[in-house]
Amino acid sequence: MRRRLIVGAAVLALTTTIPSAPATAEPVAGLPTTSFPLGEPGIPKAAAKSLAPGVSYFTLRHGRPQDGYTVSVVVSGKDFMSEANAQVQATAVQTAGLEPVIVKFTRPAVADHPAGDYFMVRVGSWPLDRKAEAAEVVKQLKDAGVSAKVDFQGDDGFVTTGPWSVRVIVVDPHTFRGSYQASLGTSVAKREKVTAMASAAKALAAVNGGFFDIHTLPAFRGDPTGISVVGGKLLSEAVAGRVGLVLRGRTARITELSSSVAARAADGATAEVTGLNRVPKPDELVMYTEELGRDTPQDGGTEAVIDASGRVTAVRASGGPVAPGTRVLHGVGAAADWLSQHAGEGTAIAVTTRVIDLRTDKAIPLTPETNIIGGAIGLVRGGKTSITASRDGMANTNMILRRHPRTLAGVTRAGKLVIAVVDGRAPGSTVGASFFEAAELMRWLGARDAINLDGGGSTAMVIGKKVVNHPSDGVERAVGDALLIVGAR
Repeated sequence: MRRRLIVGAAVLALTTTIPSAPATAEPVAGLPTTSFPLGEPGIPKAAAKSLAPGVSYFTLRHGRPQDGYTVSVVVSGKDFMSEANAQVQATAVQTAGLEPVIVKFTRPAVADHPAGDYFMVRVGSWPLDRKAEAAEVVKQLKDAGVSAKVDFQGDDGFVTTGPWSVRVIVVDPHTFRGSYQASLGTSVAKREKVTAMASAAKALAAVNGGFFDIHTLPAFRGDPTGISVVGGKLLSEAVAGRVGLVLRGRTARITELSSSVAARAADGATAEVTGLNRVPKPDELVMYTEELGRDTPQDGGTEAVIDASGRVTAVRASGGPVAPGTRVLHGVGAAADWLSQHAGEGTAIAVTTRVIDLRTDKAIPLTPETNIIGGAIGLVRGGKTSITASRDGMANTNMILRRHPRTLAGVTRAGKLVIAVVDGRAPGSTVGASFFEAAELMRWLGARDAINLDGGGSTAMVIGKKVVNHPSDGVERAVGDALLIVGAR
């Protein structure tokens, strides 16, 4: 990557090249025999283990620590800004008695979002064992009224030598005799650890699933931000066009998805159900299933309780339980009026649910074997890097360029499921990956299509009952859903 450093009036153009390096280890059987795609060329140090017939587990390490710490100025919570703002901040740093460096960088274009030029204001550079000195500079700047942070340079998305710590599971459906499953744990609303979900299903292995809604009411923060199908039941609606991982038995594919839920009253009136198992927006009709795991929201709305046959057994104020074998239509505003007019006690309401594969324009059969994990970002399509950050709600510099822990899933041309976790936020040990690096890693592992699941502190891989990677929070985080590999029964 090319960066321009501006110090005062001087302009210096720097081009960093990565030196060649010999292979550091013999290839491990089952892994690519080509050089690791990130950092310096070479074969990663790796080990392999069989978890079951057709299920292989690999650990990989590659690279060496070379990055240290700097201090980055922060404006409105961001460490990048316009050139004019950078000049203003650089002047403030100089007034504080320190020497600033203005770094110009380009956030590369992705498949659906253009490139952008930005500027950072940085002060100093320290090796890993002198982080405390950088922290003293942050304090000095704070005393001068300048907001700043200690910034590990391996995180910024610029050229690095690593290192990387990666764990990979490859499942060959031609040999494996188990199945893939999705789990939302004991309830949709509640977050749960991957270890707990894996233990409940007696899974061979598991990883965390898609993103979940941390901006809703605290009691509903386990709700996936995109589609979720568990055992053939649609439990969270799709964000139309976003990519998901469709699992049926021991087959897996990646595709764009949409979903629809409609309610039809006995008098012929119809209404769109725009949400599932989440907090409603104004005038929305939302449906809650027994998997919600808690009472519905108390928001002044109206609810119709529907039994398994579609009969309305009760019309009530919002804020009640969802009993086993029932569903609850919950309306606020105009949707509450619709329920009052068309959902009388003792009448029937037919609810129809569809999930559409947008690549084939066909409905996906919602059988007990069908599981879908969404809340993802497209990385690879048809063997080529295709990062759909804008469509999938992640078109920002932090997500596209900076390195984070990642949970990745892909499918090879032969139908193998490839799951990888890249640990990060551990200076000197592992740097994580950007979207581009995650795509390159999955292509190297043979994925023809690949997605980025939730990452950061959520990234966790479980083998049996144990977390085998190193979550960046220091402990395993409770998450919204999980992808399970379950052995033959």
